[in-house]
Amino acid sequence: MELVELARDVYACLQRDEGLGCSNSGLLNRAGGLVVDTFWDLPHTRQMLELYARVWREPARRVVNTHHNGDHCWGNQCLPGAEIWAHRRCAERFGAESPAAMQALRGAAQGADPALAEMARLLAGWDWTGVAPTPPNRVFDQERVSFDLDGLEAELLYVGPAHTAGDVVVHLPGPRVVFAGDVLFRLCTPVGWEGTFGRWIEALDRLVALDPAVIVPGHGPLCGVEGPREMKAYLEYVFAEARRHFEAGFPALDAARKIDLGPYASWTEPWRIALNVERAYRELRGEPWDAPIDVVRVFRAALTLKLERE
Repeated sequence: MELVELARDVYACLQRDEGLGCSNSGLLNRAGGLVVDTFWDLPHTRQMLELYARVWREPARRVVNTHHNGDHCWGNQCLPGAEIWAHRRCAERFGAESPAAMQALRGAAQGADPALAEMARLLAGWDWTGVAPTPPNRVFDQERVSFDLDGLEAELLYVGPAHTAGDVVVHLPGPRVVFAGDVLFRLCTPVGWEGTFGRWIEALDRLVALDPAVIVPGHGPLCGVEGPREMKAYLEYVFAEARRHFEAGFPALDAARKIDLGPYASWTEPWRIALNVERAYRELRGEPWDAPIDVVRVFRAALTLKLERE
């Protein structure tokens, strides 16, 4: 982990992108403090808070969860008594993922199912022991909520459903900083859950329109507006290729095998293309943007592709 000062009293806690769950966080060190996202397990969140303790005046009184995926909120309990802010659609889906289920996957026996064994290997660096998901207690439904943190304006902007139903970005107009959550993956293959490709592309366009000097992505290194522009190009390319194979009658996994990733092959975890093609196929079949997803099935397909390419 690395603590980076972005502006006066504005910090990012960055985790090197080494695979699933390596997300980023932020700290606004004014007016009692505000943390943008916690981490996937308690050891990683405690390490993050130790870094923040080098600079903060006191433990933060507020947390913003940019969305409901566990790698951005399962450490909430490490800030007891804090206000936890999130969009209503994030709060509604907060219990959709289970730490106990993730811990069971992490301990999956090596052998019978190669895909599950590979998932266990990918999760080996995480430990969900003791995680008690702590949901938002300050829920909003509007497009924008603004805080005045002793002269530092912070806007919570709802841009979902893009990566998930409840996506929020945190915009600091003064220092021109945006904490993008998983609306933006930087040099890291994104994964979309609820929402549509079109809506996600609109959210990336909105990031560019904010004209930030620095963007903290949900995963990957800091960037400027080149980050959302490159990811927009990836999403447009994948959706167009998925549509072509869908119309030709290929199953989603076969389509993922056929798509030439070109410059995106160097992004981390390129096998996630299978998850994005699955999402495109759901959309092309006309399924609702919030239809239930068989996560185990789609991850098994993606990990099958990963194992084929290694």
